Amino acid sequence: MIAHIWKVGRRSLAIALLWGLLCVCLWHPPGWAQSTPPLLPEESAGYPVILQDQTLFRIEEGVASFPASFRAQTISERIEAFAKRSELEPEQLRIVENDRAQTVDIRWSTQVIATITQADADAADTTQQALAQDYLQVIQAAVVSYRRSYNPQVIALGALLTLGLTIALILSIVLINRFVVLSKGRLRLWQGDRIRGMRVFGVELIPADRVADFLFELIKLARLGLLLLLLGLYINLTLSFFPWTKGLSQQIFSYFQQAILDLWQSLLSYLPNLFFIGLIIAITGYTLRLVKFTFAEIRRGNITIPGFYPEWARPTYNILRFAILAFAATVAFPYLPGAETPAFQGISIFLGVLFSLGSSGAVANFVAGIILTYSRAFVVGDRVKISDSTGDVIEKTLLVTRINTPKNVIVTIPNAMVLGSHIINYSNSLRNEKTPPLVLHTTITLGYDVPWQQVHAVLVEAAKATQHILEEPAPFVLQTSLDDFYVSYELNAYTNTAALMPRIYSEMHQHVQDGCNAVGIEILSPHYAAMRDANQLTVPPDYIPKDYTAPGFRLFSLNQLFSPSQVNDNGQPPAPEASSAEDT
Repeated sequence: MIAHIWKVGRRSLAIALLWGLLCVCLWHPPGWAQSTPPLLPEESAGYPVILQDQTLFRIEEGVASFPASFRAQTISERIEAFAKRSELEPEQLRIVENDRAQTVDIRWSTQVIATITQADADAADTTQQALAQDYLQVIQAAVVSYRRSYNPQVIALGALLTLGLTIALILSIVLINRFVVLSKGRLRLWQGDRIRGMRVFGVELIPADRVADFLFELIKLARLGLLLLLLGLYINLTLSFFPWTKGLSQQIFSYFQQAILDLWQSLLSYLPNLFFIGLIIAITGYTLRLVKFTFAEIRRGNITIPGFYPEWARPTYNILRFAILAFAATVAFPYLPGAETPAFQGISIFLGVLFSLGSSGAVANFVAGIILTYSRAFVVGDRVKISDSTGDVIEKTLLVTRINTPKNVIVTIPNAMVLGSHIINYSNSLRNEKTPPLVLHTTITLGYDVPWQQVHAVLVEAAKATQHILEEPAPFVLQTSLDDFYVSYELNAYTNTAALMPRIYSEMHQHVQDGCNAVGIEILSPHYAAMRDANQLTVPPDYIPKDYTAPGFRLFSLNQLFSPSQVNDNGQPPAPEASSAEDT
């Protein structure tokens, strides 16, 4: 491990030396290349005279009908034309006094490069000769620098420096990425030892692995910033090596420098607001931790408040947390950067309107969730029936309720729909001692010939033989209706295991079927036709008279049935001799 770190350290040192050498070559060229002398200080007034994107000096006054801008442009064009003629030496430029025009000229042979008037000298607070001498030195140095930049040796050196800079950039990127990978492994090894979780009041708020992940994200953010810095430095240096892009390099550097200065000044001016926002964040954070700790203890039962149920702790904490965060955001809003600008205020209004229009359903679910929470209609773990869905409540939030059906199907129901539907809670007796146990009931229909006492006994025994059915209160049977052909018997049994209702019902039905079969009761609903001749009475045997015999069929001829002369006073055919059922 030490060898690996030493190897990485050597690479880092080599890359740092390479970057340093390139920077030295940029700001301190080799001895054979003359350095550019300092230019005249730029003033805020006037128009610049430019050569190769460098401002040499500024013209503030016009001459006759020629404005200062025209003079500056003309001088710039003349200096560039002179610099491009490599056969001309900068020493051939000289200062000539023009007594007729009362000006001092900078000439090459008879060609005027620049004219200095008394107004120019007054604007610079000097004499015409002194100002002309300064302009001459600046122009000569600029011409030398211009010609040197187009020298093939300088261009070749720029190409070599670009190659070295590219290699240094690639090696730097590789080294930075390897360092990030190595730091991730180090953080995992230090987790729990050097990197520990954040604890408040003995409660771990942020575990060690989350702290390690946060540090790794900071390292990745630092890598991004470093890569952007190296890329910007690479582009700026590469462009500065060649005369065609040197001006662009200076512009980019000036933009970057100005952005850094503006950012630094803005940061300095924003420090008081930043301190106040940090104070708000710190107070809000500690307040939330205290509130969370309090409600966690209430949920665990360590803190008891009369009339406040433990299941209310989590939703109440969520509501209070939202209120605290909303209050903190309201207080900190005026101190945000750009909070007073019309653009920021317009965006805030737009987002508020957009949220109001698009969150009507969410607000309805949120309000319904609060009502359901504090009405205690159900809690997590209850077996409920909401509309057409039956199952166990596995999650209850302020927006939705999720239930798990007996078939292990997760059903998500918006709280607004839950509040608008009827809710059947099968598990309420488990939470409320004053509520009687849940009653399971099932109905069978049997004929009138089966004694009801026997049916009651069989059904009660079947219920008692079923698991999860309570012995006290005892099961009971209700005769719910006396229909045309059968009697409806409803078996009722108590249980405190609502989650096993399908299995209890199945086992109860099995015992009912076995009990009826054991005593010879057929589980069916008989139906009878209107003809009752030769049929046994459908009443229990105990209620049939001892001398009762089933009547036989009565037979009539068609002539007797339809002849009007052969009817008795009651409008019926005369009764024939009764024949027994056996004779029939």
